[in-house]
Amino acid sequence: MTAPFRPGPRPGPPPAGPRPGPPPGVRPAPVEEVGEARHPAVDAAVHAMINAAALSPADQIAQYEAAYETLRETLASIDQA
Repeated sequence: MTAPFRPGPRPGPPPAGPRPGPPPGVRPAPVEEVGEARHPAVDAAVHAMINAAALSPADQIAQYEAAYETLRETLASIDQA
C-alpha cells in the first residue's frame, strides 16, 4: 500500500539581498556569427534576450517569454516546411 501524495514544503519569500547573476558592469558575450545559416526572427529573439539583461526583473520575464514564443513559432514553421 502506498502513502497518499504529500507535497513538499512551500517556498517562502525570496531571500533578501542581491540577486544572483553577473557582477555589475559585466556585459554578455557577443553573439557568435554563424555565416549564411541565419534567420531574422531567431536573430531578433537572441538580441532581445541579450538586451533584457539591462531591464528590471519583471521586464526581463516579458522579454524572455516573447523570445521563447518567437523561437517556438519559428521552429514549428521550419518543421512544417
